[in-house]
Amino acid sequence: MEDLSTKKCVPCNTKDLRSMSEEAANQLMWQVTGWDLLNDGGTLKLHRSWKVKTFSKGLEFFQEVANVAEAEGHHPDLHLVGWNNVIIDIWTHSVGGLTENDFILAAKINGLDLQHLLSKKTTKSAQSSA
Repeated sequence: MEDLSTKKCVPCNTKDLRSMSEEAANQLMWQVTGWDLLNDGGTLKLHRSWKVKTFSKGLEFFQEVANVAEAEGHHPDLHLVGWNNVIIDIWTHSVGGLTENDFILAAKINGLDLQHLLSKKTTKSAQSSA
């Protein structure tokens, strides 16, 4: 199976693009470590959260993610909750669910070097669970 982080998102307006089943999504979850599969009122989404050092670091985090999202032409929902809780939900809005694009974007986000933005507690727990 090809590494998702090396793939490119396909345009979301492609007529053949369909949302995947929960079973198909579960088969790809091992490739996006740290992400959860969320069923939000019948819409499957990829969901992940991080704690950042400061509010400004949260905005820097979003800029790093935005650079990848723009390059892929696929855009996640970004949330900065409180002053240091970064939450990202990824799903293909045009089909109302998950596609391979979502997993590609999650894999590329996982490949970003964001450790300098994360709180030390997050960094330590992430390292011990790896």
